[in-house]
Amino acid sequence: MRSHHRTVFLLAASLLAACAPMQPPGPAGGLDRLEHIVVIYAENRSFDHLYGLFPGAEGIAQATAQQKTQLNHDGTPLATLPPVYEGGKPSTRFPSELPNGPFRIDQAPVNRRLDEVLPSPIHNFWQNQEQINGGANNKFVAMTTVGAWTMGYWDGSQMKLWKWAQQYTLADHFFMGAFGGSFLNHQWLVCACTPSFPNAPESMRPQLDEDGRLMKKPNSPPSVLNGPVQVFDGSVTPDGYAVNTSQPAYQPSGAPPAVGGNLDFADLAKNPVPPQTAKTIGDTLSAKGISWAWYAGGWNAALADGRQAPGERRGVIYNGSTPEALAFQPHHQPFNYFARFAPGTADRAEHLKDYDDFAAAIDAGKLPAVSFYKPVGRLTQHPSYTDLAQGDEHIDALLQRLVKSPQWPKMAIIVTYDENGGYWDHVPPPKGDRWGPGTRIPAIVISPFAKKGFVDKTSYDTTSIIKLITRRFALEPLPGARAGAGDLSNAFAF
Repeated sequence: MRSHHRTVFLLAASLLAACAPMQPPGPAGGLDRLEHIVVIYAENRSFDHLYGLFPGAEGIAQATAQQKTQLNHDGTPLATLPPVYEGGKPSTRFPSELPNGPFRIDQAPVNRRLDEVLPSPIHNFWQNQEQINGGANNKFVAMTTVGAWTMGYWDGSQMKLWKWAQQYTLADHFFMGAFGGSFLNHQWLVCACTPSFPNAPESMRPQLDEDGRLMKKPNSPPSVLNGPVQVFDGSVTPDGYAVNTSQPAYQPSGAPPAVGGNLDFADLAKNPVPPQTAKTIGDTLSAKGISWAWYAGGWNAALADGRQAPGERRGVIYNGSTPEALAFQPHHQPFNYFARFAPGTADRAEHLKDYDDFAAAIDAGKLPAVSFYKPVGRLTQHPSYTDLAQGDEHIDALLQRLVKSPQWPKMAIIVTYDENGGYWDHVPPPKGDRWGPGTRIPAIVISPFAKKGFVDKTSYDTTSIIKLITRRFALEPLPGARAGAGDLSNAFAF
């Protein structure tokens, strides 16, 4: 009899379960335990350049002779590296005739420090593809503006961020989402897309050969040993997509405000990218009622400066009345390119904020579900206008602040770089599409749930951040997020 009652009970329970409304599935793999995702976006460093000596990572020791040995324009190996070029000429600040291959920046004969402002290699769309050279990565020197400097790397153990990578998860197969520079990779961070610019003037377009490579100017040296390559570059593809640094139509912008004045600006400034309408991760978050914000260092100061007439613009943004230049970069603010976030809109006021707002939200435990943070220029680690040390100190202090936040127990932080800055890396990017992915860059995942002391060898790119956010909050997928890229879930151990 007891067995009969149990059978009836189980049958009734099964019927009730079958009739109950279906519940939407939560994020798989324990991602629902993450209530806050913070993305910190630094600037212009390749993986080998900073983490090529990291224990357990695929670093410089694993590079093949083919990947290390750089080729001249004619495809022959260089006998030595060319000089370090600055301003197109050999620099007297650095030794010449370095052996062909990667070299340590912080030891003899170069002997430079993390707190020095050092040269910035070119990091443009078509150059990056030629440098990668089908995965051989042996045309970095041939297609750079700085000669040997593109092959330099650091003992990154001097950095505070190295310690965070040791404690948590370092991804050693994370690639920049798009070929080239900061402008395009910021777009790929938020929309996995390339901005449309169909009416760009011809002067903004490159001259390409039948293989899609930049054509060299008649005065371009036949050998990189005689000087950096000279090419007919441009910011917009022949079919109308903005790929190299281009300005937003909305202030703050490198383009002058449309309020009079008759200054002689270059085409790049006179022709900003038209307002974009593609769907962004901000759109998909807002559609689900998920809170989010883009925080930028110097944003409020830049807004004040951007409202000035062209003849009154200062060219750099200052921190109040102090003389320290913040070097605010308008092309590092991707949402400012989109019509939905135009000046005067409610979405702009709600989602585009200053670093001071970020710091206050951290301390008060009031961060939104998703936070993007872009440091101001001098703290991004971008070569040529800042150094590694300032950004390392800033991001380390910020991470310590986040760990002390009331929201830390349910938080994941991703520290990564927009692109490689033109620096060499030996690992071939995975096959993607016409836009990327490009060269390998560092990425650190920091969380109470992150695997500890772990080197994650999953193949990722910048769109993996979009995929993680999309999966965690069950958002509409963005079509540009690459199917072959992981979603960072392997970095966690729930």
